[in-house]
Amino acid sequence: MKKVTIVLILFLASFSSYAQEELTWHTDLNKAIEISNQESKPLFLFFTGSDWCGWCIRLQKEVFKTPEFIAWAKDKVVLVELDYPRNKQLPQEIKDQNLKLQQTFAVRGYPTVWFAKPTLLDNKINFEQLGSTGYLAGGPTVWLKTANEIISKFVPNPKPTKKEVKAAKKKVTKKKA
Repeated sequence: MKKVTIVLILFLASFSSYAQEELTWHTDLNKAIEISNQESKPLFLFFTGSDWCGWCIRLQKEVFKTPEFIAWAKDKVVLVELDYPRNKQLPQEIKDQNLKLQQTFAVRGYPTVWFAKPTLLDNKINFEQLGSTGYLAGGPTVWLKTANEIISKFVPNPKPTKKEVKAAKKKVTKKKA
């Protein structure tokens, strides 16, 4: 009986870690924006202190690692983790990017999740801020209800027509010449 219990526990533990691996958390904002525009989904910007913030760890455990959240996230958003660790070193370009975004979104506490629509205007990235949230007691049901209310404001950018794409390509070709 003990062997069966141990095997069952190991199986369930491996399944739960596998479920978390199914999500892709981007750390490169430019790559995430590209995917956001391709898939017509808002950005999910998770500002976290992964190795020191108790509420961040709790939000991950109670919401982000659940099957409900995983299914929702795959369908609705592009995940971006903006980490501010104390004990782990990040590449300098990621540190700089995260600091700039913290200032852009006026994040003053952790965890904070901003939902945003990225657009390119005059060769600069602009964000339409849809709304933000943080830790909410009540598990994935309560958290996802709030998230769905926020992302209901998201209106995808219209897809360019073939004529517009052709005109843009001509414009780029003329600049190179």
